[in-house]
Amino acid sequence: MIFRATKIAGVVEIELEPHADERGMLARAYCEDEFRAQGLKPVSIQCNISRNKQRHTLRGLHYQAEPAPEAKLVRCVAGRVFDVAVDLREDSPTFLAWVSVELDAERGNMLYVGEGCAHGFLTLTDGATVFYQMGAAYQPKLARGVRWNDPRFAIAWPAAPAAISDRDAGFPDFRT
Repeated sequence: MIFRATKIAGVVEIELEPHADERGMLARAYCEDEFRAQGLKPVSIQCNISRNKQRHTLRGLHYQAEPAPEAKLVRCVAGRVFDVAVDLREDSPTFLAWVSVELDAERGNMLYVGEGCAHGFLTLTDGATVFYQMGAAYQPKLARGVRWNDPRFAIAWPAAPAAISDRDAGFPDFRT
């Protein structure tokens, strides 16, 4: 795996290193030892999958609060998504900054979203499917979200959402 740092500490794009032959290819998609060597927490507590019927479906921005914040490893296994992480850590030099990566099933790239960052995505294709590995078990009482178009973040989404849940659309602006 190739680890590419972003401008936000703890948010890393990960690319596969495929080994190909006449049968096709094989690539390591997760290795706890390699993650630890990069200073990343393991993400093998829980796995989730999100299937999205239509292009421009927006999910997010989600995070889990203390005392059980979660790191996520996010990959698109069908289609493409515009994936976003927002730094919500008040003591971080990139507090309120965001990064985006286009996750593409054909490329197999992934985004590691560290604890203290909110995460969301906008699908770029019909039928986009996203697979998440989580570093903490989901705890409904700690589930939080912030508005996808909060002006404090000024995220440059590639399109307006065509589909968004009432819950996600109703998240408040971020407050410190």
